[in-house]
Amino acid sequence: MSLKERREREKNERRKQILDAARLLLFEKGLNATSINQIAKQAEIGVGTIYFYYKSKEELFAELQAEGLELLHSKMIKACEKESESPVKLRNAAHVFFKFSKENRDYFDIISYFLAAPEQIFAPGLKDHVDRHGNKVISFVENILTEGVGSGVFKKIDPRRCSIMFWANLYGLIHFRKFKSTILKGDNFKNIFDYSVNNFISNLTAR
Repeated sequence: MSLKERREREKNERRKQILDAARLLLFEKGLNATSINQIAKQAEIGVGTIYFYYKSKEELFAELQAEGLELLHSKMIKACEKESESPVKLRNAAHVFFKFSKENRDYFDIISYFLAAPEQIFAPGLKDHVDRHGNKVISFVENILTEGVGSGVFKKIDPRRCSIMFWANLYGLIHFRKFKSTILKGDNFKNIFDYSVNNFISNLTAR
């Protein structure tokens, strides 16, 4: 192994060390309660070392957000790869998102924080980096819709706009779950979620 390769491997190992510490603290304490000093202590490295690899806490957490979106994306691919019907793929993608929001709640919270955060809190270019990973998930659904339109299963709709509407609908529903003991008291939230997804797909279906 060359000196250059060894140094690159050491850098990757150090980044992993930092991310592992940040992930552990973030999932335990939450975004606002986690500081760079705490991450440095957990990783057993100096604060300066963290800033050598990441310019800010936001940049570090943006990496975890990307990690969460990649996990969500891979789960959607797995849920849809053996299906041929576009409506089934769309329904499976929705169910993956619902399950992800429950079983990977920490990642879901990070994703929600960064996708909703104003551009002003990010260093130049970082917001674009965050949005690119979000667009990857949106594009997955866009491709399903494009397939459906091409096969004649779906109406002649704008796949990009409908994919954004689809995710906005699901995202809003998931956050509405917090009202399960008030507004939604007595209702089965999963049934409401499924009803919304089925209704969305029904409105897309060509008659």
